[in-house]
Amino acid sequence: MSILLSPPLEYSNVSALFKATAKAYAKRPFLNILFETAKAYNIPSGEISYGSIQTAASILYKAYKHAGYGHGHRVGILLENRPEFFEHWLALNALGVSIVPINPELRTAELEYLISHSEMILAVALPNRHDDLNKAAPDGLVVISANDTIPMAIHTARTGKISHNTEAALLYTSGTTGLPKGCVLTNAYFLNCGQWYRDVGGYCEIFETRPNGEGERMITPLPLFHMNALACSSLGMMAVGGCVSFLDRFHPRSWWASVAQSEASIIHYLGVMPAMLMGAQPSAEDTAHCVRFGFGAGVDRALHAPFEKRYGFPLIEAWAMSETGDGAVIAASEDPRHVGTNCFGTPSKDIEVKLVTDDGQTAPIGTHGELLVRGAGEDPKFGFFDRYLKNPQATAEAWEGGWFHTGDIACENQDGSFTFIDRKKNVIRRSGENIAAVEVENALLQHEEIEAIAIAATPDSVRGDEVFALVVSKGRAGSQAFAEDIVRYSLSHLAYYKAPGYIAFVDSLPLTSTNKIKRGDLKALVATLVTSKDTHNVCKLKKRTTK
Repeated sequence: MSILLSPPLEYSNVSALFKATAKAYAKRPFLNILFETAKAYNIPSGEISYGSIQTAASILYKAYKHAGYGHGHRVGILLENRPEFFEHWLALNALGVSIVPINPELRTAELEYLISHSEMILAVALPNRHDDLNKAAPDGLVVISANDTIPMAIHTARTGKISHNTEAALLYTSGTTGLPKGCVLTNAYFLNCGQWYRDVGGYCEIFETRPNGEGERMITPLPLFHMNALACSSLGMMAVGGCVSFLDRFHPRSWWASVAQSEASIIHYLGVMPAMLMGAQPSAEDTAHCVRFGFGAGVDRALHAPFEKRYGFPLIEAWAMSETGDGAVIAASEDPRHVGTNCFGTPSKDIEVKLVTDDGQTAPIGTHGELLVRGAGEDPKFGFFDRYLKNPQATAEAWEGGWFHTGDIACENQDGSFTFIDRKKNVIRRSGENIAAVEVENALLQHEEIEAIAIAATPDSVRGDEVFALVVSKGRAGSQAFAEDIVRYSLSHLAYYKAPGYIAFVDSLPLTSTNKIKRGDLKALVATLVTSKDTHNVCKLKKRTTK
């Protein structure tokens, strides 16, 4: 139900859309800081209006402009899901500056790459991460806190008009080459996400003003360094003057209390969340909410229908990637949804989809093939990422033949809907985090007692995948103590979720004639080793580290 706001794509950039929404609904809340999140972040709880955020962003805009920031500059943001993230993003976006959202779990080696590759000239970060960022920047990086005075830009900005094509963010996503790829995302990418959510309808219908006279309210525990929260949740609510409750993270025990406190009509979820929630004892809280639908991906097939019956609302499974944005999102927002089958819906008329076999032929209906997508309009890349930063070869390969190659295997059903089968890419997906096996292998090969290592996924009933490591040692006997030493080493070099959860010590790895790991054989080998008494379970050591 649109009343005051124009479609998002009519604006030139994200900040212009937000400014228009703030003008129309100045007193409406954009952010709702719940008690639990406020306690975790040591900030005040309560609602923050569109008008208040716009005022703060306007003050920062003047400060950044005075300091010389503009086109061609990138600024890192390490503020977790705090309100200041949006104040700085909107101010920078209005100047044509691109933000680089930083995963707070990253450690030195990962930060070194991110800072160097992105060429960010400033980082706005939590005070307890300043030392880490400074150590990770050998050539120096200006690091400030959210409320510090804005320092002068270290080099002059480019001139140019801010438009749909202006870079708005650089989002890093794991790839099969080991090093994360930087997805350059334009204003059009973000605005199109808001447009899609505003117009999709069906089970996912959202309103500028609901029948009760209030705006939409959404709750999500997903992080702002991921596409879902940064683009879909944020722009979806900006597009209709809605409110978002961003949690610090997912807390299964207090989830329903948070949902009730937020008065959310929409939740965003990862597949791991329904599995954990269904493990709790039934209670009155299960239906003490006003949620109309959940939007996400990866719910366990066996839990999909039972979850909807128990909690009283549909989980709308969808497919998208950081690279596609909502330029090619497919969602089961209309019937039939084929609940419990991994069906992610039927493509809209704005999307072209093709499934191809390994030899490049079109996969017949009912058979498996790699999912290829593109826009159906004059510009097949509209709404997608602009490019992989400094990697034209990878960009060209992704768009080979004029189609975006997703690396996901799917199956087309007789009614035109699609079912997700598996990932073709060698990426482990643990609790919504994409983990490149090669990145973990390269890091652990630096361990002085590891001769060779191979990383693969093993199924986990709660997290989707867990990291499994096959290790050839340089002579040290395989033991639980050695396995735990490897995990501790991982935790000092990589984000905690990338560390192995299981370790098996082997005499050799399955290799090709050119000494490359046989990924297919590795997967089969892990399936036999995961239940072996000689495999070491070290999952208990995988915990977030705080400073």
